[in-house]
Amino acid sequence: MFSWINTPKEATWEEQAKLYVDDYLKSVTHSVIDRAEKTIVQRNVPSVPVGGKGFGVDFEPLTFLSIFYVQSHKAEIKMPSGNIDKPIIEDNRDGTVTIKYEPREEGVHELAVKFNGEHVQGSPYKIHVDSISSGYVTAYGPGLTHGVTGEPSNFTISTKGAGAGGLSMAVEGPSKAEISCHDNKDGTVSVSYLPTAPGEYKISVRFGDKHIKGSPFNAKITGEGRKRNQISVGSCSEVSLPGGKISDDDIRSLNASIQAPSGLEEPCFLKRLPTGNIGISFTPREIGEHVVSVKKMGNHITNSPFKINVCEREVGDAKKVKVTGLALKEGKTHQENIFTVDTRNAGFGGLSLSIEGPSKAEIQCNDNTDGTLNISYKPTEPGYYIVNLKFADHHLEGSPFTVKVTGEGSNRQREKIQRQREAVPITEVGSQCKLTFKMPGITSFDLSASVKSPGGVTEDAEINEVKDGLYAVHFVPKELGVHTVSVRYKDIHIPGSPFQFTVGPYRDHGAHLVKAGGAGLERGEQGELNEFNVWTREAGSGQLAISVEGPSKAEINFTDRKDGSCDVSYKVSEPGEYRIGLKFNDEHVPDSPFKVYISPAVGDAHLLEVAQFPEGYIQADKPSQFIVRRNGAKGDLDAKIIGPSGHEDDCFVQIIDMEEYSVRFMPRENGIHKIHAKFNGVHIPGSPFSVKVGKDTADPAAVQASGNGLKEVKTGVKTDFIVDTVNAGSGTLAVNIDGPSKVSMDCTEVEEGYKVRYTPLAPGDYYISIKYNNHHIVGSPFKVTSLGDKKVADIGGQESSSTVVETVAKTGKANNNKGPQLPHFKSDASKVQSKGMGLKKAYLGKQNQFTVSAQHAGVNILFVGIHGPKGPCEEVFIKHQGHNQYAVNYMVRDRGDYLVIVKWGDDHIPGSPFKVEV
Repeated sequence: MFSWINTPKEATWEEQAKLYVDDYLKSVTHSVIDRAEKTIVQRNVPSVPVGGKGFGVDFEPLTFLSIFYVQSHKAEIKMPSGNIDKPIIEDNRDGTVTIKYEPREEGVHELAVKFNGEHVQGSPYKIHVDSISSGYVTAYGPGLTHGVTGEPSNFTISTKGAGAGGLSMAVEGPSKAEISCHDNKDGTVSVSYLPTAPGEYKISVRFGDKHIKGSPFNAKITGEGRKRNQISVGSCSEVSLPGGKISDDDIRSLNASIQAPSGLEEPCFLKRLPTGNIGISFTPREIGEHVVSVKKMGNHITNSPFKINVCEREVGDAKKVKVTGLALKEGKTHQENIFTVDTRNAGFGGLSLSIEGPSKAEIQCNDNTDGTLNISYKPTEPGYYIVNLKFADHHLEGSPFTVKVTGEGSNRQREKIQRQREAVPITEVGSQCKLTFKMPGITSFDLSASVKSPGGVTEDAEINEVKDGLYAVHFVPKELGVHTVSVRYKDIHIPGSPFQFTVGPYRDHGAHLVKAGGAGLERGEQGELNEFNVWTREAGSGQLAISVEGPSKAEINFTDRKDGSCDVSYKVSEPGEYRIGLKFNDEHVPDSPFKVYISPAVGDAHLLEVAQFPEGYIQADKPSQFIVRRNGAKGDLDAKIIGPSGHEDDCFVQIIDMEEYSVRFMPRENGIHKIHAKFNGVHIPGSPFSVKVGKDTADPAAVQASGNGLKEVKTGVKTDFIVDTVNAGSGTLAVNIDGPSKVSMDCTEVEEGYKVRYTPLAPGDYYISIKYNNHHIVGSPFKVTSLGDKKVADIGGQESSSTVVETVAKTGKANNNKGPQLPHFKSDASKVQSKGMGLKKAYLGKQNQFTVSAQHAGVNILFVGIHGPKGPCEEVFIKHQGHNQYAVNYMVRDRGDYLVIVKWGDDHIPGSPFKVEV
């Protein structure tokens, strides 16, 4: 007998390969058959004395410890019907395999190829199967299913072997689309059409006056990639209000609104008139008596509300506005394109202009002081532009105008990187969990985090700064399943929050489970590092592709945090509109591509400061304001407000004096609004500003969705799911379903929230996005597979259906008394164990003890009560010792029989109540 003194060291891969693999396994190939044993080789084993002093020799033996190791290729085919089939895998015995499959259905098939359980690069592959043999005319290409406004949509027609016949094409849709064809001289024709407005287009292809198979095709054209610019000018009616002199300081603290005879209420703007009195400036929309309310700190000032009368000639009429100039038909890049607007006979009204197209066109407006304006725009990219012209919020005759812009472009540049993301190990109950995010320029004092378990128990989580700008949320889960991690900055969810965090086996994987968020996806600055986070933990392993496209080439940096998240930063040398694309395994992640405006180098914008910004929460449909001080900066300020539903509205910016602006806005919905304030096109310090509208701000972390409609569904069969908004406040609920077909969908109110019903019309994968006040709820978007042979609608590109509901606040029954509500615990009292003398016999005036172990009984509250001959005992102490282990001590003063009652939540534990003799 002898024992090893040193611990054996595991051999390196090179040593193992040389000694074992090359000699033993080089002739072994593998495909779907499991590989033979692979050994772990131990080296540096202490020498064994042999011979005269022992066994006779001195050497270092190698010890082989065998383990079973599975390494295999596997493949499967997902058919259009949703059924799974197995292809044939042939091992070529040269390090490659051949996959053979004979399709039995027409349409898009998905081939998944895995090695050791992981997708190989590019897997799953998409393969289109057509049932038409040669000799027939067919059409294929992306332009038959989808496209982008202002960009050519292309497809190909094959007439090989079809004989003689006339070929004709037509495109019908929201806009006129120019069609161009090119004969490739090989039996195919390349077709391109240019849609100028988003919507659904019908493409008809006829051969010999008959539709070819699949015609007419339906293509969904989106506005992706379009850039928009706008201005608002024009005349307003000015009315002097009765009253005494008011100081400049008082004007800054006042706000005003005007209510029309129809009940429409809008903010109006206060200004000092040459007489010294205050007046209001507004756009008359109706004839008759209007009521003006002027308030200070929520209270009417003297003589408010005021009454004014609007006559017919003062009301703005868009039909009476005249527009002249060729620039509304055609234009040139990199030069001013001018047209004239005449509002002299149209009454009072604001003129708004927006131009949308391949580039963000610079707009200039020159007031000729005679009721006419010269307006110019300067695009940088050729293509089709849509010009919207409104007066008093109504379209001018001919608006929107479609303008063809020709000339040289600005050579947009694109940079792309790809990184492999590995799957994160499964997290166990009771282990230390961590979620990290980068958020530079803040303090940890303003951050807070909480974790909601699958059972509904919400607990605060620890949050700390790992290094400069990098923060980590720490928690220890007590249950298996999907947890909700909420991270807030100044009580508002950070970008990406609430997060899904799975404890135990992952239920799904894919691009729809990737999250991205951070300042760099909202705004950026020229020449600076603009950062954002990407969380791929829930999505599994795959290829993450990051692209930045815009006026200049981007420098992209990537840092893997090794916990299923990463930090991405990019730097660009030119300002302008950029598009940031994020793809996981060649599929866009939710909300990608992101449109980001890169501001010019800061300049004077950093000098500006904000004062009197609304604190706490403000009310919807009531005007609010704040002050912006120039502090010597030279330039122009503009501001807009974006609501939780995504609706944008311009703020009214008024120069109070040479050094101050007044910014007024009126939110139209409850929830978190963002106010973007820019000086010379650059965000001022703190912009965009967050403001809470409504007392009960909607909380997306409190919203849950469940039901059969979020699991596997059947094609052509109605299904539903519930969106539970209890205790989530009121807000905007937006449900969007993307898939191979449109779905019939409705949304109705139920006791616990809202029921969404829909019917999938074609087999395949559907992605259901559920947003609450513009934030994805946990689990969204949900991936739902529709199975079955029934096909009500033809499959062609991704189709989208949506519904939006303004919700009402809902509370649970347990909360009707407006007191705190107990969480929904998931526990089993029968699994609680107890032991100790204190459960059998007790002694007067001494500490009597027993222990309770609820380690395997789920989550709940331990209740202990002791009752004797003369009432409750003297004292009871419960100490939690960790992992649901409790020590209980109690003291009694009287002799007799006592009852010891121990409950885990509402239920007695085994043996309770215990009878104890004193």
